[in-house]
Amino acid sequence: MRKILTGILAANLFCASFAYAGLIEGLEQKARKLTSSNKYQTNGKLDSKTMIAGLKEALSVGIKNGVQNVSRRDGYFENALIKILVPEKIQKITEVLRKAGLHEEVDAFELSMNRAAEKAAPKARGIIVAAIKKMTIRDAETILRGHDTAATEYLKSKTFDSIYSAFKPVITSTMHETDVTRSFKELMDKARAIPLLKEQTVDLDHYVTSKALDGLFIMVGEEEKKIRKDPAARVTKLLKKVFE
Repeated sequence: MRKILTGILAANLFCASFAYAGLIEGLEQKARKLTSSNKYQTNGKLDSKTMIAGLKEALSVGIKNGVQNVSRRDGYFENALIKILVPEKIQKITEVLRKAGLHEEVDAFELSMNRAAEKAAPKARGIIVAAIKKMTIRDAETILRGHDTAATEYLKSKTFDSIYSAFKPVITSTMHETDVTRSFKELMDKARAIPLLKEQTVDLDHYVTSKALDGLFIMVGEEEKKIRKDPAARVTKLLKKVFE
C-alpha cells in the first residue's frame, strides 16, 4: 500500500509541475534545483536571492520595452489597446461635429492627445525601476504565485501617483505645443453654433495624463506576459540562467 501511495504522490507531483507556465515554471524549477543541490546551499539563501534577482531583471526588461513601445511616434495612436479617444463626456458632441463635416478637426484633436502621451511616457521608466529595486522577497513570492500581470499590477499600485505627478506637467506642456487645448476650444466653439448641443467642460490635463498612464501599464502588462510565457523574451544571461 505504501508503494502505491508513493507512486500516486510522485505522479501527482510530476503532473503538477506542468501547471506552471513560462516565468513561474522556470523560477520554481530553479528553486527546486537550488534547494536540492549542496553546491548552492552555502548560505541557505541563494535560491531566494536568485529568484528575486531574476524577477527584477525580467521586470526591468519589461519596463524598458513597454516604455519604448508607447513613447515612439504613434505608440499610442496606432495601438488599438491604448489609443486615447475623445473624452466620453464630449463624444456625442464630436459625433455631431463629424457629421457636420468637421471630422478632420476632431481627428486632429484626438491625434494631439496621443502625441502628448507619447512625449510624457519616458518619464515613467526611472520611477518604476526605482520601485523594482525596492521589491522584497515576500513581494516577489506573491507576484510569482499571481496571474499573468501580477507584477504589473504591483508596480502600478506602487508608482501610479508618482508617475502621475511626473507625467502631468509634461502632458500639460505638450498639449499646448501640440495644440490640444486650442483644438478642443475650437471644437467647442463650433459646437455652440449647432442647435441643441450642450457645451461640456473637460479637465483635459487630467484626462490625458490618466489615459496615458493606463496605456503605459497595459503595455507593460503585455511585456510581462511575454516574459512569463515565451523563452525567446528572456534576453539576458540572468534570465536564461534563472528560467532554464
